[in-house]
Amino acid sequence: MPLPFTPDAFFEVFAAYNQRLWPFALVLWLLTACALVLLTRARQVRPWFIPGLLAFHWAWAGLAYHAAFFSRINPAAWVFSGLFLLEAGLLLWHGVVHRRFQLSRGPFFQHVLSWGLIAYALLYPAIARAEGHAFPRLPTFGVPCPTTILTIGFLLAADRSLPRLVAVIPFVWAFIGGSAAFLLGVRADLMLLAAGIALAADMIRPRRAKNTIRQTG
Repeated sequence: MPLPFTPDAFFEVFAAYNQRLWPFALVLWLLTACALVLLTRARQVRPWFIPGLLAFHWAWAGLAYHAAFFSRINPAAWVFSGLFLLEAGLLLWHGVVHRRFQLSRGPFFQHVLSWGLIAYALLYPAIARAEGHAFPRLPTFGVPCPTTILTIGFLLAADRSLPRLVAVIPFVWAFIGGSAAFLLGVRADLMLLAAGIALAADMIRPRRAKNTIRQTG
């Protein structure tokens, strides 16, 4: 099925997003990096903090990217925007209101994978630049694909009490957005496909309690 836009138009969307919103995207990156530092050093965070941050990421990508910019070249962006806002709502409901988003100490490989994806999401703009995309025509922070990689990283580190429903939209977007690696030459999104496969494997595993990392508040 052909795309309703050209690769050039696709990268022009990033150019418009970056030129107008780069200060906000930078603040979002700094906030996320600070959250990661807090987790790796103190390992004690309020239980609403991570799902609240992720919910903001999804709302931002849904409104500031899909609705405000991507909708100019792809009518389906309005559907995508709705899905991203729905995911933000699910994270708020299950993670912030009901506090079911608890980080846990899982198997070593899963622990390494989850934190590797989180680190990759933070490095995503640099990786996209290194593969040959020049600013401002490159995907930076706050757009859907790094948001999804970041979220899957945290979902893989989450306690099994979190409903699988929260993982459905990130799983779906891992393959919708990951197609850009082949259709549009964004090779940084190959990791998104790998993250989607890892999330699928985690979703179908039997649910057993894991040791939850202590969180305050």
